[in-house]
Amino acid sequence: MAYESFSAFLTALERAGGLRRVAEPVATELEITEWADREMKSPGGGQALLFEKPTVNGTASPFPLAVNTMGSTRRMAMALGLESVDELAAQMQLILKAKPPTSLRHAWTLAMQGLDLLNAKPKHVSSGPCKEVVHLLRDDEWRTANDGATSSSVIRHSSLPTLLSLPILQCWPQDGGRFITFPCVHTRDPDTGERNLGMYRMQVYDDRTTGMHWQVHKVGARHGRRYYEKGERMPVAVTIGGDPAYTFAATAPLPDGLDEIMFAGFIRKKSVPLVKCETVDLEVPADVDFVLEGYVQPGELRPEGPFGDHTGFYTPVDDYPVFHLTAITHRRDAVYPCTVVGIPPMEDFYMGTASVRIFLPVFQMNFPEIVDLALPAEGVFHNMVFVSIRKQYAWQAYKIMHGLWGMGQMMFSKYIVVVDADCDVHNTSEVLFRLCANTDPQRDSTFVKSPCDALDHAPTVPCIGSHMGLDATRKLPGEGYTRGWPELVKMPAEVKARVDALRGAS
Repeated sequence: MAYESFSAFLTALERAGGLRRVAEPVATELEITEWADREMKSPGGGQALLFEKPTVNGTASPFPLAVNTMGSTRRMAMALGLESVDELAAQMQLILKAKPPTSLRHAWTLAMQGLDLLNAKPKHVSSGPCKEVVHLLRDDEWRTANDGATSSSVIRHSSLPTLLSLPILQCWPQDGGRFITFPCVHTRDPDTGERNLGMYRMQVYDDRTTGMHWQVHKVGARHGRRYYEKGERMPVAVTIGGDPAYTFAATAPLPDGLDEIMFAGFIRKKSVPLVKCETVDLEVPADVDFVLEGYVQPGELRPEGPFGDHTGFYTPVDDYPVFHLTAITHRRDAVYPCTVVGIPPMEDFYMGTASVRIFLPVFQMNFPEIVDLALPAEGVFHNMVFVSIRKQYAWQAYKIMHGLWGMGQMMFSKYIVVVDADCDVHNTSEVLFRLCANTDPQRDSTFVKSPCDALDHAPTVPCIGSHMGLDATRKLPGEGYTRGWPELVKMPAEVKARVDALRGAS
């Protein structure tokens, strides 16, 4: 299911009882974060919040602000138009394991999968809702558009908000300023023309410039290096809002070179409408709420931060590229979506969990022995991975550790704990029980050197550190274990059933 607008998604949340409207004025400086943080840490992630009158420096913003819209298992599924994200995981598995049909029903299933893949291809349109209001900073004038036709009326700069008056949050007390936290950043490889959609926070410096926090390992940074080598300005477009599938696609751990826009179309089961930007040679989804057009001048850096990050700590000030704004376009009824990160659990936990569920078939295609995989909230994505396997031979756990470290962003995983198939990796208590019971620390641990997350403050040298693997599986004779491995204490299922019946009858 595709949402025609971000507002349509909010309407669906409200109908499902997952949205709370806040009519009172609430400050974008710290107050919205405090409110949202309490909601996110409520049982099950609380509710999505729609602040109808956010204020910026005491002045009401013309745009409402939404936060925590994907901060629960249910809302995350609804954001992708699903009852459960496992539906998309099953679809991925069918595509990855597709074989010639053996029955009419099987042939129909494959045909539907092919149709979904066909929908993944974007379509090009001449205009769209994101151009209902257009502000070209190069001539300092606004204009309105209707069905793609430019209106003769001109609305002056002073009558509509600038970047500074959008309801952009200052999340935490020591933050270096206001940060756009849900930006979908569109860039293009200058050599191949391949587009990339990523999510990199943007610190607002003034009404026309922001930071662009793409780390050295990110595709956006790689594109930037090529423009630097060519001595050319790098065109950049930033979209905010629209179908939540765009936001999820920007954060998804896709293999390098796989088009996030096509993935969004696959999720939506409907082609993404792309429209050309006004001032840069890029295309963006036509139905988003906001488009920030501009460029990055390769080689130009500016201090960015501090920022209260998903690690639960402030990331320090460091130099990052500068984004120069050349145009803002938006819907007339635009809503500003954002997120807040900090000490877990937060909204990003549910987004990360959905990514793991959806891409589990990809891991299993490479490593068929993998049963399940989880990134616990306490590990803030990169710090800890729990993986269960069907163990068949000695040292198999180490094969899995090294294999995962070699897969894209999994290289940032600081700790990988491998357990047996009968361990529920989503139950952190159960995993820690196996870890403590099944390991001899010296025998069952390994260290490797590898790049690490730029947000990790623990390594002595930024972006370079060690990683630890822990084998918490049952040990085999081939691993030098000569004693008989004990059985786990548990009650037979039939006894449990009888006692359940007795308790129910009493």
